[in-house]
Amino acid sequence: MRNIKKCDKITENLNLLWAGSIIMFGILSKLFIKNGKNYENPEVRRAYGTLSGALGIFLNIILFAGKLTAGIISGSVAIVADALNNLSDAGSSVITLIGFHMAGQKPDKGHPFGHGRIEYISGLIVSMLIILMGFELGKSSVEKIITPTGTEFSIIAVIILAASILVKLYMCFYNRSVGKKISSPAMMATAADSLSDCVATTVVLACTLITKFTGTDLDGICGTAVAIFIFIAGIRAAKDTIDPLLGVPPTEEFVNEIGETVMSHKGVLGFHDLVVHDYGPGRRMISLHAEVPADEDLLKTHDTIDNIERELSVKLGCDAVIHMDPIETDDKITMETRRKIAELVKIIDERVTIHDFRMVTGPTHTNVIFDIVVPYEVKRPEAEIRRDIERMVKTLDSNYYAIVHVDKSFVR
Repeated sequence: MRNIKKCDKITENLNLLWAGSIIMFGILSKLFIKNGKNYENPEVRRAYGTLSGALGIFLNIILFAGKLTAGIISGSVAIVADALNNLSDAGSSVITLIGFHMAGQKPDKGHPFGHGRIEYISGLIVSMLIILMGFELGKSSVEKIITPTGTEFSIIAVIILAASILVKLYMCFYNRSVGKKISSPAMMATAADSLSDCVATTVVLACTLITKFTGTDLDGICGTAVAIFIFIAGIRAAKDTIDPLLGVPPTEEFVNEIGETVMSHKGVLGFHDLVVHDYGPGRRMISLHAEVPADEDLLKTHDTIDNIERELSVKLGCDAVIHMDPIETDDKITMETRRKIAELVKIIDERVTIHDFRMVTGPTHTNVIFDIVVPYEVKRPEAEIRRDIERMVKTLDSNYYAIVHVDKSFVR
C-alpha cells in the first residue's frame, strides 16, 4: 500500500512538472520573443533557439536523474544507458544554445556574410553525439547479451519511463514544429534526437514489462535494437546538416518566387545564371543575369534593375545583385537564328536552354556565340556536346561558326 501511494505521488509530480514546462514555455515564448511569427528574422530565430535550448537542458537533466534512479533500483543496463542518453541530450541542448547565440552575431570584418552557418555546425555536432550514443549503447547491450545479469522489476521505474516517453514526445513535436517554421537544421536534429529517445525508452519499457511477465531477459537484445535505431537517426540528422554546409540548390518554390518577381517588371525579357548563396538560415544572397532590350535607355533600364533588387530584398529577405544582359530585339535574323538553335539543342536533352546569344558577322563567316545550360543528368563530355552543337549550327548556314560555353544550372 505504501508503494502504491509512493508511485501515485511520483506520477502526480511528473505530470505536474511536464504540464508546467509546456505552459511555462508558451508563456515565455509570448513574453520574450517579439514578432514571434517573423521566422526569417535572425533575432527571432536566436530567441527561439535560446528558449528551446534552455528547456531542453532543464527537461533532460530531470529525465537523467529520474532514469538513473530507476536504472539503479532495477539493475537494468538498458535503463541506465537511456539515462546517460538524456545526459548527452542535455549537452546537445547546450551546443544548440551556443550555436544559435553565435549564429545570431552580426557580420564583422572577418565574416562579412555573418555567422549563420554555425547553426549548421551545431546541428552536425548534435548528430555526431547521437551516433556516438548509439554506438556506446550498442556496445553495452552486446556485452549484456554475452554476459547476462539479472534485472529487478520496479513499478517506480515503469512510471518514470512512461512519463519520460510523454516528455520526449512533446520535445520532438515542439522542436520539429519550430524547426520547420524557422528552417533550422539544428532544431530538426534535436527533434530527431528526441524521437530516437522516445523510441528507445519505449523499447526499454516494453523490455521491462516482458521480462516481468514472461521471465525472459530481453534487456541486452532490446538495448541493441534501440542502439541501431539511434545510430540510423544520427546518420540521417548528420546528412540534413552536412548538405547545406556543402551547398544545395534552392527549393523550386523559392526559385519560382524569384522568377515571378523579376519577370513582373516591364522591360525584362528573361533571366538566367541564377545563383542563391546560402550563408545560414535567413541569410541568403541572390545573383542573376536579367535580359533587357539592347535599344532601351540605359538609365531607365538601370532604374528597373534597382527596383527589382529592392523588391527581392523586401519580399524574400535577401540581398540581390543583378547583372544586365542586353538582347538584340530588332534584328530579325538574330532572333530567328536564336529560335532555331534553341529548338535544335533540345535534341541533346529537352531541358537544355541557351542564353547570352549574339551574332558577329565578318567578311568570310559569322560567329554565333551563346551559352548552353545542360542538366547534371546529362553525362556526356562537354567537348562532345560542343562538337554536336557546332554541327547543328552548320546545318542552318555553312558560314556559321558556333562558339559555345557549356554551363551547369545552380538551381533545380
